[in-house]
Amino acid sequence: MITPDKPHSPLSLIEIGAIVAIVVIWGVNNAAAKVATEVLPPLMTGALRFAIAAACLIPFVRPPFPNWKSLLLIVCIGGPLHYGLVYLAFWLAHDVSPVSVATQLWVPFTALFAFLLLGERLSRFALIGMGVAFLGVAWMTLDAHAIEDWKGITVGVAAASAWAITTVIARRTTSIPPLKMQGLLSLVALPTLAFGSAMFERGQWEAIQKADALIWACLIWAGLVSSVLATTLVFWLVQKREAGRVTPYLLATPVVSILIGWSLLDDVLTPQILTGAAMTLGGVAVVALAERGLRAGAAKA
Repeated sequence: MITPDKPHSPLSLIEIGAIVAIVVIWGVNNAAAKVATEVLPPLMTGALRFAIAAACLIPFVRPPFPNWKSLLLIVCIGGPLHYGLVYLAFWLAHDVSPVSVATQLWVPFTALFAFLLLGERLSRFALIGMGVAFLGVAWMTLDAHAIEDWKGITVGVAAASAWAITTVIARRTTSIPPLKMQGLLSLVALPTLAFGSAMFERGQWEAIQKADALIWACLIWAGLVSSVLATTLVFWLVQKREAGRVTPYLLATPVVSILIGWSLLDDVLTPQILTGAAMTLGGVAVVALAERGLRAGAAKA
């Protein structure tokens, strides 16, 4: 078992490298989701991603399965519901940037749901950060260009809330190794999203025939690099550090997505969009740091 480092000691170069790798992997994955859903139907995209992930993660899925009722909620809400909404959001949107920012609202949603459902404390700074984050998404969406993506942004917010509920349930569930959890998510998401695609989408075979090497690279990146490699790095980091010590740095993920969207995918970035994005990410960071402070205080009590 890995012994955690001192919580306030400086991050090592290896830890910093791992954080940078996770941010880049997840940031690229947002852009990859948009590129893939330009050709493939969204639910089918999710199903193919988890087919790749499941092939790699099946060896990690083995008994025991503690707290199976909570675990079932986690894999259903955090799997097909969350990821189905994520891919639908990118499919609906023209640009990567607004949706990438909106999905970060899972952090304030988690604090809010933990307060409402679990009775956890909600500090004044967390409330302020929450308000700034939601106001930032609203301001960004009201931009003359971004308003065209309001459906995608709204679905992205819904995806963030689904992941927040998953996180809250996971807080009261016996710890399960992340790769095992990702394997369970994949095994539930794959058939569910495939069934949803069969029921509600059309032209899947034609879409597969149109998919070129770039599309398949996007799927492999999501299923293998994001679901397996990035998860492994996060697991390694939280074994060495408290989760709250690492999470704030991972909020830089949308910055990578915004840069890729602007430089490679022709995203339009107006001053209002950038201001709204900065407000959202700043508010999310405040919530994350406030949550970290509360948990550090509770640990000392």
